[in-house]
Amino acid sequence: MSNQILLAPGPVQLHPEVQKILSLPMIHHRTPEFDTILKSVLTNLKFLFQTKNSVFMHSCTGSGGMESLLINVLSPNDKVLAIVSGKFGERWADMAEAFGAHVHRLNVEWGYAANPNDVANFLTKNPDTDIVMTQACETSTATAHNISELGKIISKTQALFLVDGITALGAYPLPMDNYFIDGLVAGSQKAVMLPTGMSFVSFSEKAWQKIPNARCPKFYFDIQKENAANKKGETLFSSNVPLIRALDFILSRIKELGLEKHYAQLRRRADYSRSMAAELKLTLFSKSPSDSVTAMNLPADIDGVKLREYLEKKYLLTLMGGQDQLKGQILRMGHMGYITDTDMHETTLRIAQGLIDFGTSLDLEHITNASKKYLKETEIK
Repeated sequence: MSNQILLAPGPVQLHPEVQKILSLPMIHHRTPEFDTILKSVLTNLKFLFQTKNSVFMHSCTGSGGMESLLINVLSPNDKVLAIVSGKFGERWADMAEAFGAHVHRLNVEWGYAANPNDVANFLTKNPDTDIVMTQACETSTATAHNISELGKIISKTQALFLVDGITALGAYPLPMDNYFIDGLVAGSQKAVMLPTGMSFVSFSEKAWQKIPNARCPKFYFDIQKENAANKKGETLFSSNVPLIRALDFILSRIKELGLEKHYAQLRRRADYSRSMAAELKLTLFSKSPSDSVTAMNLPADIDGVKLREYLEKKYLLTLMGGQDQLKGQILRMGHMGYITDTDMHETTLRIAQGLIDFGTSLDLEHITNASKKYLKETEIK
């Protein structure tokens, strides 16, 4: 066994062409050559977000993008409804509080999607709510929320609807305009299939009406200044040239393939993972599973932390485990990035062997045949 497999929910495996692009000689970000690349990327990001509005780039992690999305529309003492269904919902709520918002946390049991009726009832009782924010996919639990239904409800109120799409955008349908999303953020290290280091944000016309009067302190993340720079064909600060060049390739590739077929590839990986989980005698943790990442419950007698370490060391397989109260209890497998059928098949076999080594009774030959059969029967031409 010689090849390392990385099927975490981010960062992800890179396309071979991306690896080549990242190794190219550096060029300056204020040159005609880069200006052409930048123009292409800013145009094609609209295609990925499925919006008519501008999409902006920050050289930061996804959490930086979450901050940008928030502070550009937030003023101290604004009333915020934060859907908290896992680790990243907690982080965003904490962030809003740090900037002086009055935050009501709609706590959702980990592994469950938010009930849109609960949001509707809250907004009816609190019509002065300024912002509602949620994850599209709560990465820590591999759970997808009903963004389409939430968007319809929130759009009928004065509140802005902010969505963390970091583990969703580019993995499954999340059309910003059609879902009435007022602020959407994505990260480079997930379905955008690049290394960590960039985030992308976009705002609706409804949000732009509030942006000029938002009073949260901001400097690097000042989207009005970034917008002015982009209109001149530049980024406000130094551009992340290697990642933006690679992003140009990724966006062009997705556009050529088409979003429908691109999403179908990830859905197939997700369906495969769920099917193989049953073969491995593992149950799904989430009651609303995402197509971007799958979380599997481990047997009570297996320490998930030790199993993950063992899989990395012995079988060269990197997955993620649970966070906080789920630590040691689940395995999380990502479906984003450059993943071949061989990668998926090998991942199943390595997990199976690891579980066997930890005392689980499994028929490795049966699992091997089931994996091959599924991949052959569902191959996308």
